[in-house]
Amino acid sequence: MDINDLRSLFTVLSFLAFVGIVWWAYSSRRKQSYEAAARIPLEEDDQPAGVAGRGADQAKY
Repeated sequence: MDINDLRSLFTVLSFLAFVGIVWWAYSSRRKQSYEAAARIPLEEDDQPAGVAGRGADQAKY
């Protein structure tokens, strides 16, 4: 087995990993979580812009 065989094997394994990730991402079991994530920008925030993500002690600065 020379370096070209290893390169070919790595290419095939990488392609199979890619196909597996695409299959997982587009599976019907993921649809509900993707729809929930798509609604996040449309939901109302309780905090004004710029304060979200800060701790309570840092919000006053």
